[in-house]
Amino acid sequence: MTETHRAGTDSVWAGEEHLFSEGAICLPVFNSVTFGYDDMNEWFDVALGKKKGYIYSRNTNPTVRPLEEKIRIMDGGEEATSFSTGMAAISNTLFTLLKPGERVVAIKDTYGGSNKVFIEFLPRLDVEVCMCDTSDFDAIETEVRKGCKVLYLETPTNPTLKIVDIERLAKVAHEHGAIVVVDNTFATPINQRPLALGADLVVYSATKYLNGHSDVMGGLVVGKKALVDQIFHYREITGATLHPQSAYMILRGMKTLELRIQRHNENAMRVARYLAQHPKVEEVFYPGLETHPNHDIAKKQMRGFGGMLSFSLKGGWESVVTVLENLKLAHKAASLGSVGTLVGPPRTTSHVELTEQERANAGIPESLIRYSAGIENGDDLIADLEQALARI
Repeated sequence: MTETHRAGTDSVWAGEEHLFSEGAICLPVFNSVTFGYDDMNEWFDVALGKKKGYIYSRNTNPTVRPLEEKIRIMDGGEEATSFSTGMAAISNTLFTLLKPGERVVAIKDTYGGSNKVFIEFLPRLDVEVCMCDTSDFDAIETEVRKGCKVLYLETPTNPTLKIVDIERLAKVAHEHGAIVVVDNTFATPINQRPLALGADLVVYSATKYLNGHSDVMGGLVVGKKALVDQIFHYREITGATLHPQSAYMILRGMKTLELRIQRHNENAMRVARYLAQHPKVEEVFYPGLETHPNHDIAKKQMRGFGGMLSFSLKGGWESVVTVLENLKLAHKAASLGSVGTLVGPPRTTSHVELTEQERANAGIPESLIRYSAGIENGDDLIADLEQALARI
């Protein structure tokens, strides 16, 4: 398939442009663990990668492969591979690229699971980890210039929606031989394409917006072929494989990705503007607001500001409990990026793995509510927030 189509077309057709078995227009789910060959020479060639084909589903699978091809095309990468979860994609990428004695520079405002990899697991492997203030680009550049194998970024960040200048930092990283990895889960390829801004690899929790329905888990990595091939090899041996049924469901969800993201963007902007003027709200974190400290960077590198926002309440934790318990059009649950609105405090969602002190060190107040705006009617979402805030 040509790679000149717009995102909405690629979300439907990329990786699925031909008819499947028996002329089916929908991709079948191949649950077969293994694939047989009558011709021994052909089997040998496929096993060695000299010929296209499938051997064993821990490695590759004909339902999973179209999903990898779809995200490759949508992100403009050379290659892509898949994982059982988003954290599998992130951890496998880092464990593949980093060896004992090497150094990684990351930002403090990463997702809680990613943060744990940096502060707990990588140091066990004698990997030096430098966690920088997310908003201090000069400090990040200084640490990169000291030398590092990987620069790891996340933008917008989870849960305070900070924005990192990908193009600026990728340029410095490449001048000093570092590999740039960007978590693009919040933005998706509809709102942001990090590879076009200089990133070498993009990681996703496909569980979130790509699937969009909170009913399946998965992870994806896309970028330079030489790097993705290494990550694929690590994954095929360690075994964090995406199940074919999960791949099918993510593919089905991605067909409506552009439509959903447009509505998520619209609803989040409306909710953010409403909350920004509410007297019981202390602060709103959303890159689409002109008051956001990095709004100009977000405008430069994003095509939409996303469906995620967070806000802190006057009155602290008691106000958080009051609002959450009185919201009617929002699931009080972990995760994000679903068609239905999802809300919760970082202490039970994005950063449940961290202690209160670790959350404080990451700049996450206990008065914060993370709000994943769904695709409901925006007027109804605002009315629901209004009645809940009135209970404080």
